[in-house]
Amino acid sequence: MNPIVVIPARMASTRLPGKPLADIGGRPMIVRVMERAAAAGIGPVAVACGDAAIARAVEAAGGRAVLTDPGLPSGSDRVQQALATLDPDGRFDVVVNLQGDFPTIDPATIRAALLPLADPATDIGTLLAPIADATEAATPSFVKAACAFADGAETAIALYFSRAAIPWGDGPLWHHIGIYAYRRAALARFVALPESPLERREGLEQLRALEAGMRIGCARVPHGPFGVDTPEDLDRARRILAAEDNER
Repeated sequence: MNPIVVIPARMASTRLPGKPLADIGGRPMIVRVMERAAAAGIGPVAVACGDAAIARAVEAAGGRAVLTDPGLPSGSDRVQQALATLDPDGRFDVVVNLQGDFPTIDPATIRAALLPLADPATDIGTLLAPIADATEAATPSFVKAACAFADGAETAIALYFSRAAIPWGDGPLWHHIGIYAYRRAALARFVALPESPLERREGLEQLRALEAGMRIGCARVPHGPFGVDTPEDLDRARRILAAEDNER
């Protein structure tokens, strides 16, 4: 595999306006995420920017920024459009779509998204973490995956994703972490597909891939990163990264 990491980012957050540029210890959040992606060591890193202000911040930090159409409907569309500029010759056969609001993510977690692609039949790799308790299981924002890991296996195939607590019965429940490693052809196919009925019903774009017969493989990690969506999340990220910076 020859991966590239692309981080889609735009300013249009309703709960935390200007989120990508939120200051965390003297650096914008998007730069923090970019640094974590670089530390994963899987390939070059770029930011697909929906706004010029984000591009300026990324470039000021020495990163690669590509401006994309702000009207694109999803991060996956921004990643695909950025690739046309970043890699018109198709040298990179895998692209990792990393959310821009994971400033504390462990670089090892980013690397884990590639593990399912060891199976050549898998189109898309993604990540799962165990759901800790009944409250998380009942929370719609914790997206669940119907996925069964064989004894000792670190990867498995996703059968379905839902905001409901699935599957039924005894056994672990898995929280889906929205990081994707696409084979290049799979990403091109995915963004060309129309919105699917189950995607519309659940509000989960990965169901579009499943309904089209694409194969999504999952790697399990001990715990997922938290996404920064609110001022309280931002305060938490600042505390975590201030402690890490002080240890260096």
